[in-house]
Amino acid sequence: MPAIDQRGLPPLPMFQPAAADDDAPCCGSRPGPPSSPDERPGYQLCPFVRRFIPTPAGPVPEVATRLGLGDWLGWLRARLGIGRDRYRIAPGLYAVGSPGAESPVLVSANYKLSFDLLRRELGGLDAWLVVLDTRGINVWCAAGKKTFATAEVVRRLGLVRLAEVVSHRELILPQLGAPGVAAQALKAACGFSAVWGPIRARDLKRFLVAGRQATPDMRQVSFTLAERAVLIPVELSLILKPSLWALVAVVVLSALGPHFSWPLFVRRALDLALAYGAGMVSGAVAVPLLLPWLPGRSFYLKGLLTGAVAGLGVALLRRAGVGDGLAMTLLALAVGSYGAMNFTGATPFTSPTGVEKEMRRGIPAQVLALLLAVGLWVGQAFWRIK
Repeated sequence: MPAIDQRGLPPLPMFQPAAADDDAPCCGSRPGPPSSPDERPGYQLCPFVRRFIPTPAGPVPEVATRLGLGDWLGWLRARLGIGRDRYRIAPGLYAVGSPGAESPVLVSANYKLSFDLLRRELGGLDAWLVVLDTRGINVWCAAGKKTFATAEVVRRLGLVRLAEVVSHRELILPQLGAPGVAAQALKAACGFSAVWGPIRARDLKRFLVAGRQATPDMRQVSFTLAERAVLIPVELSLILKPSLWALVAVVVLSALGPHFSWPLFVRRALDLALAYGAGMVSGAVAVPLLLPWLPGRSFYLKGLLTGAVAGLGVALLRRAGVGDGLAMTLLALAVGSYGAMNFTGATPFTSPTGVEKEMRRGIPAQVLALLLAVGLWVGQAFWRIK
């Protein structure tokens, strides 16, 4: 009979540890890794942040120089134009490696693709990164839009208290940001002098090893076939967004006529849709790939040429009549010109004023071609019956 305690209850059995794995969870699967000591309630620790390092101005995140799967997937989404306007990081001060008071300070934009390209090239270096609030726009475009600007540099340096972190007074800024930053005004406002780094992030190591001296090739802007091709998905995405409405218009226009016939409707809708698709490809794909070999300097004219060739090819392939064929060619011409004109903002060939000049000349020509195409297409549905 078991012993009775003073309360008249039998004693509880003594706890016996399990003979199996002491770390086995009481239920479910094994627990994951412990939480990071840098985690804070209400904040998300970015995957590219390795740890926080203490500085006189407070803790600063140290970022990895090796891109992870999430970074590459984000790169792919940005190239496809998916969430590209929201692909940004928090502006502020970041660290690469284990920088100290004498380490170089690099300035960049808070467009994450630009940030990733920069940190990827800094493996093995110790440096500070000052990320400006460019509204998620890359350095070159932000300089033109005045978000990568002198005032923002001065403001950000004050917010991150950079003067307390480094002992020198030198900033290395990307050369493509020069249109937005006045070096003399920067020096007068905050005491930091500007050193213009190379155009490409991959040349930064050579630039730093050479004592911040750039070779001529570091200052030369290139626009090779590969550099043009990588922009094609984004340019296509800009045209794909309004394409749904364009296809609705194709269906409506192809259904017009004094007598409706399903076979005729399907054939005409397919003809017009193919002409639209040919124009889209001619402007957003053919023009970037064939850019150096197409005549003229204006992109909208290059698009007119490739669009006309593509539209005429579709009309001949579909054996369209003269009226329908001319309407298909005009439609492809207008769409191709519009797609090529979109490409002006992604090239080193034109300035912001050059883009505006192209639009003033190109848009009226595109609208005129589109109206003529619609008029011919609708008119043919009635003239064919007579």
